[in-house]
Amino acid sequence: MLIRKPSDIPSSAISSKDRYLNRRRFLRGAAGTIAATGAAALGAERLGEVFNPRITALAGTKLETVKSPLSTTGEDLTSLEDITHYNNFYEFGVGKGDPARNASGLPTRPWTVRVDGKVKNPKTFDIDTLLKLRPLEDRIYRHRCVEAWSMVIPWVGYSLSEFIKQCEPLSTAKYVQFLSYYDKSVEKWTSESTIFWPYSEGLRMDEAMHPLALLTFGLYGEVLPNQDGAPVRIVVPWKYGFKSAKSIVAVRFLDKEPPTTWNEQAPNEYGFYSNVNPNVDHPRWSQKTDRRIGVPFYAQRRTTLMFNGYGEQVASLYSGMDLKKNF
Repeated sequence: MLIRKPSDIPSSAISSKDRYLNRRRFLRGAAGTIAATGAAALGAERLGEVFNPRITALAGTKLETVKSPLSTTGEDLTSLEDITHYNNFYEFGVGKGDPARNASGLPTRPWTVRVDGKVKNPKTFDIDTLLKLRPLEDRIYRHRCVEAWSMVIPWVGYSLSEFIKQCEPLSTAKYVQFLSYYDKSVEKWTSESTIFWPYSEGLRMDEAMHPLALLTFGLYGEVLPNQDGAPVRIVVPWKYGFKSAKSIVAVRFLDKEPPTTWNEQAPNEYGFYSNVNPNVDHPRWSQKTDRRIGVPFYAQRRTTLMFNGYGEQVASLYSGMDLKKNF
């Protein structure tokens, strides 16, 4: 089911979130609200409270950010409601509304990220150390799903390359692998047994070092809600969304291409590179258009852009490659 947002939010008016939240409070009436850290005077709701008031103890925590010159411009933002209630996070269910309902048991504090493989020295980063490593930036990116739907999301983070430099990879490291949190004891964890857990994703080193690749801690100026990959994930805007691993607990630097979850599941459908390429159809649907979530029905369908519209910045990474073969 498509959950429609009250109205489009232009990218020039990111602060209009408060008006959106006020309207939600009015519509929900006696259902109640929870004050957000740093916004008690406004009575701002926690992210995800619509489905579960315990979604995360940190939801609503403000992040200090600076504007980024790498933001996508000229796009209307997808509403907070849609971003937090229309999700792919199969650890918490295969339905789009399942993660918001089921992810409250994900423990986001304490949280560490282990680094090993082809590095000078293995090390472990605490989430709060990562948050302070570099100034956090507001970055508006298009988010494209292989299922032919899309959003425009105001992420918060800094270039993944800044984190990679702190990891001190060796010259023999050609790939970087990301492993997501997995614990069967977590409340309402999926019973989906056909997927090889934990979730694994990977990038070539030059892809990971590209300034657009984002180590991500929040959205709409606040910490990530659980269903969107709290407390830390990556965002790779020129690739399909499943390449942007959520709830990362380990980063490995390798000299060979790592196994990745969807490529292992269905190699004929999900290639390692998974760049947005309208000229390569998924075996079960066309990639030539996508459906923008949260806009009026007549305006949802739009033409798919090569590399999700980031070709000018990233096409050189794949110079000389057959992008139909290396899909």
